[in-house]
Amino acid sequence: MFSFLINFTMLASVIGDVMGVIGTASAIAEIFLYKAKVNTKGGEAVKDASLQDGRIEMDNIKFTYPTKSDIQVIKGISITVEKNKTVALVGTSGCGKSTIIQLVERFYYTDAGSVKYGDQNLEKLDPNSYKKYTAIVQQEPVLFSGSIKENISYGLDWEPTLAELDEACRNANALKFIQDKSIFPEGYETLVGEKGVKLSGGQKQRVAIARALIRKPKILLLDEATSALDAESEH
Repeated sequence: MFSFLINFTMLASVIGDVMGVIGTASAIAEIFLYKAKVNTKGGEAVKDASLQDGRIEMDNIKFTYPTKSDIQVIKGISITVEKNKTVALVGTSGCGKSTIIQLVERFYYTDAGSVKYGDQNLEKLDPNSYKKYTAIVQQEPVLFSGSIKENISYGLDWEPTLAELDEACRNANALKFIQDKSIFPEGYETLVGEKGVKLSGGQKQRVAIARALIRKPKILLLDEATSALDAESEH
């Protein structure tokens, strides 16, 4: 009886952990079984004709977020961005600027209308093929625990040369502080810490811009990417 009670007491002490594991496993199973509405692989490859055309065309698009089905965020907007052109979206907070960026980035499908790259509909494109030609810098950039070089070259399918790193950082106005030995004596090998905690907000944004520019993307999307910068750095 004493042995039985000892083991029963031990079982009671871990029953809470067991129930926690069951709950966590259930959440993990939901993620694995979830079927996304936006396909993550398969579809048409980006054609050379689309790359030559280089035009992004949004034709009478309407969009509602899945979690807010009662609020239509975009109500029949049409925008055409020609190749080698810069277009700025200006408006009040919450008017749909970031949503339009996310539709071009192919994070969501439209409810109505179409978004095209050249003459190809984004919904029919292979995401790996399309996103190879796009780069995005968001207001709150994501940096990983590692060196500045690793963060800039993250996801590249080639090893960037020092000249390529310098060019991207110079264009992002990041080269000066990276090469400042009084701040970062290790240069590109400086560890940025978890989520870039060792960098200021403006420095993180410039590293994120350099990460986008080093890819030489056909489509560059900037979602308030200079919000933490001073006027000179922004210019």
